[in-house]
Amino acid sequence: MTRHQDKKSREGIIEENLRRVYEEAMDEGVPDRFKSLLEQLKQQDSEQDSTR
Repeated sequence: MTRHQDKKSREGIIEENLRRVYEEAMDEGVPDRFKSLLEQLKQQDSEQDSTR
């Protein structure tokens, strides 16, 4: 195997692993605690908008 082929092989493995980790992270979804915090922020914004 030439150096060029070896480099391409390593890059392919890295790319494949990065894709796998990204897809796993996307499948996890948003944690409930984070959703709750977002809802609190929305409520605060709507309360501020109604007092303006």
